[in-house]
Amino acid sequence: MTERYDEVGTAPTTDLAGAEIAPMQVDAASGPAELIPPLEPRQGSRSLTADAWRELRHRPTFWISLALIVLFVAMAVFPQLFTHKDPSYADLNKARQLPSAEAWFGYDSQGADVYARTVYGARASISVGILATLFTLLFGSLVGVIAGYRGGWLDSVIGRIAEIFLAIPLLLGGILFLYTFPNQLDTSFFVAVSKVAFVIAILAWPTITRLMRSSVLQVKPNDYVQAARALGASPLRIIGSHILPNATASVIVVSTINLGVFIAVEATLSFLGIGLQPPIISWGSQISDASGIGLIQTAPHMLIFPSIFLSLTVLAFIMLGDCVRDAFDPRSR
Repeated sequence: MTERYDEVGTAPTTDLAGAEIAPMQVDAASGPAELIPPLEPRQGSRSLTADAWRELRHRPTFWISLALIVLFVAMAVFPQLFTHKDPSYADLNKARQLPSAEAWFGYDSQGADVYARTVYGARASISVGILATLFTLLFGSLVGVIAGYRGGWLDSVIGRIAEIFLAIPLLLGGILFLYTFPNQLDTSFFVAVSKVAFVIAILAWPTITRLMRSSVLQVKPNDYVQAARALGASPLRIIGSHILPNATASVIVVSTINLGVFIAVEATLSFLGIGLQPPIISWGSQISDASGIGLIQTAPHMLIFPSIFLSLTVLAFIMLGDCVRDAFDPRSR
């Protein structure tokens, strides 16, 4: 770097040709750094599921209903953890005895332990509800996706068939079907439970179908679905990757509520004597046995304890469904 004088004055100027310029050192406390705002950490956007979980974990009713469901499901899967008594063993000398330290829920009219039968009755009642819910969820969702995505005459045909089934009351249809094709005394547990669950599901699937169809119709016009279709994605890929993940929330919520309803329907059918038959133990059959002439007055514990377990189970599933519905619905926040 060299210095020279210009022609007008004597102030020296600097010739920067060939000079090396060192990087500018900026003091952190002053200078241009004050003009640059500090970078803040970027927060990623939360999904709908994350927002719903954030809402759910602050609700006491969610944890109460979830705890009850876990308790009753564990009772249905592992009844030996809750009682060591045989629910089929009966001693007529102990018939209709009131609750005591030996038998917490007392004995029924045959001398069987009511607590053991109530614990083992959870398996049949909850199994019917779960199987019926799974069938309606899978079959109803499949038919609803086809109707909503394809549209046209196929949508009209599916809609008319669904309306036929919706016109049949759930309980009345179950009574007619099971009265025509009743369970026998030698029917296995799996066959008897599956038959009752199938009857309930075959009459309840249109509700899930109509709900899934409306959800698909809301998602299908979105830009990301149209973009995937323009890029040449197959219908299966569009449905599996773009439509189903955004249309199943409401269906899952309604299915959770329906599970509790289906358990109550099974109990009603068994109470009427056309659902699950002995030797299969269910809460509905226990309530039916406790409703004999004079038993409500002489042995009310036979009716009270199975009814409490049934009511708590149905209430737990309905409460859980309501909590999940409110969490997934932004308008309720």
